[in-house]
Amino acid sequence: MRQPTIGVAALALAAVLSSAPAAAEWPERPITIVVPFPAGGGTDTFARPLAQQLGSQLGQSVVIDNKGGAGGTVGASFAAKAQPDGYTFFMGGAHHALAPSLYKSLKYDIQKDFVPVALLAQPPQVIVVNPKLPVKDVKGLIEYAKARPGQINFGTAGKGSTHHLAGELFAMQTGIKLVDVPYQGAGPMLSALIGSQVDLAFDGLGSSATHIRGGSIRPLAVASPQRSPSFPDVPTAAEAGVPNYEVSTWYALWAPAGTPKEAVDKMTAHVTRALQSAKIKEIWASNGSAIPDMTGPAFGTFLNSEVARWAKVVKDSGVTLE
Repeated sequence: MRQPTIGVAALALAAVLSSAPAAAEWPERPITIVVPFPAGGGTDTFARPLAQQLGSQLGQSVVIDNKGGAGGTVGASFAAKAQPDGYTFFMGGAHHALAPSLYKSLKYDIQKDFVPVALLAQPPQVIVVNPKLPVKDVKGLIEYAKARPGQINFGTAGKGSTHHLAGELFAMQTGIKLVDVPYQGAGPMLSALIGSQVDLAFDGLGSSATHIRGGSIRPLAVASPQRSPSFPDVPTAAEAGVPNYEVSTWYALWAPAGTPKEAVDKMTAHVTRALQSAKIKEIWASNGSAIPDMTGPAFGTFLNSEVARWAKVVKDSGVTLE
């Protein structure tokens, strides 16, 4: 007598299951991109237009969460510990390739705690000065600094940032002594440079471009093998008399380790598509950056090479951080 009851229950359960909605496909809610520097810096320059483009493609909001501090390591640590559910990504850059050699006790491992998604932009570094500094070119800067050892300061986006190491490298290669002044990101650093609180900076062209065009800071040279198409009148460091000085910054996207492969693959595809959009191409070009073509494992290999490269610069410069 119980058999029919079981049959009816089974049929009822099957009906309920068949009427249940299928699992939603990614993304079904807004996505957050953690940017480990304050608004207004180089990372932000590329992050915000990319987020807007991705949002229109994905049909979901892509929100930028700025978490600055400690040369970008505070935000990286936060992102590394985020729930790996496909709704949090991390946009860092060259800063995070040199951090392992600078910090003795990082709370994350950029090579193990993240999944590489894509390289996003590669603007060259540019040597910029406050217009009040009485130098017109790199040769003049070197002569001015040599006559005033330890009196010329340069702003950085924080101790251990690419701005910092680029300045240390320049000082080593030219035989001058500069004093670094750290800020909480490139935005505050540029404000200090414009306001004459610091004399010069070694900045990513992406964050300096607008201020160069506006005349509030003066470019002396780009630290790349070729001149920037956006600023063809600015010489390379080699042309300006420092032949071995080449520093490019770069920005990239990661996902926390453990993020579902489906979400990573779809985000990779959408980033690739976004970078080929006319709008992004225009913005990248105006900020002196080409469009990279490097995703997944290829970007991971590039990251490993950058970690090794900056480890040598850190060792040679003697810079250490707690």
